[in-house]
Amino acid sequence: MKKIITLFTFVILITSCTGNDKFVQRNSIGKINKVMVVTKASDWNGDLGDKIRNSFGELMVGLPQPEPILSISQVAPNGFGSMMKVSRNVLVIGNGDKEDFFIKKNVYAQPQTIVYVYAKDDEGVIKMFQKHENEIIAAFIASDISMTQNLFKKRKLDESKYKTVQNLGVTLTIPDNFKTVDDTGEFLWLRQHLTSGIAKTGSNNILIYAIPLEDEEKVPENIVSVRDSIGAKYIPGSNPETMHMITEEAYTPFTSEITFNGLKAFETRGKWEVKNDFMAGPFLNYSIVDKKNNRILVFEGFTYAPSVNKRAFMFELEAIAKSMKIQ
Repeated sequence: MKKIITLFTFVILITSCTGNDKFVQRNSIGKINKVMVVTKASDWNGDLGDKIRNSFGELMVGLPQPEPILSISQVAPNGFGSMMKVSRNVLVIGNGDKEDFFIKKNVYAQPQTIVYVYAKDDEGVIKMFQKHENEIIAAFIASDISMTQNLFKKRKLDESKYKTVQNLGVTLTIPDNFKTVDDTGEFLWLRQHLTSGIAKTGSNNILIYAIPLEDEEKVPENIVSVRDSIGAKYIPGSNPETMHMITEEAYTPFTSEITFNGLKAFETRGKWEVKNDFMAGPFLNYSIVDKKNNRILVFEGFTYAPSVNKRAFMFELEAIAKSMKIQ
């Protein structure tokens, strides 16, 4: 009987330890692209804070309004209590016994990414942050991409009903609030009507298609001409005779080479507009070199959301794009 009572008491202790994350994982909280920085107020108001703000505050390419890559807030270490510890993205930075940099997942909540940066003195902390800043930003963005994709999986569209997706032999996770605009078997256009705030008159859009692979070296320089030809063929304005989507002529898109699910690809961010009309917005284009199938596989997302910030909309399109895999 004594053993039974002891075991029962132990079980009660285990199930009631909500403060011990080894036993209970709380749900994390926090907006997309938002990071909480845990550091002393003196550091935050000094050179270290300036370095963090300048790094995370770099403007996202291709947006019509200036928006930072990541938004940040600060809390002192003694204020990093139970409520703060459930933040999804956390940077803990300051003085320690030695130089150290590491990343941990799901420490106090789930999903959660915490980046730790330490050095022996203030100058060393700044150097450690600068040394790893690209890795730090990439970790937080990847964490939010994964979280967003997991949310979309819970309300995923049935891919089997799209001729183009089936013909191209790809899989991807698209939430079920996207509706079909066009599905020719060679070109897919899906649209999500935005329902919040001023943006309720706008939309998020997805385009998926492929073109023949002719000269791999010329892929990046041909991205604009390819998307303009697709716009002329498939994406008309209010007057199809004189209006169609083009790459905004006054803004040069930014293209970078990346690895996309193991394949060479090019990410292009820029602005689109409708020729002879006043509609415009940002776009995100992934042109993937698929040598096995002798083609360039293209995923493009573009947003029309006048008078509102668009970072969150573009981030959702990026998460959808990065879920795409060739079967």
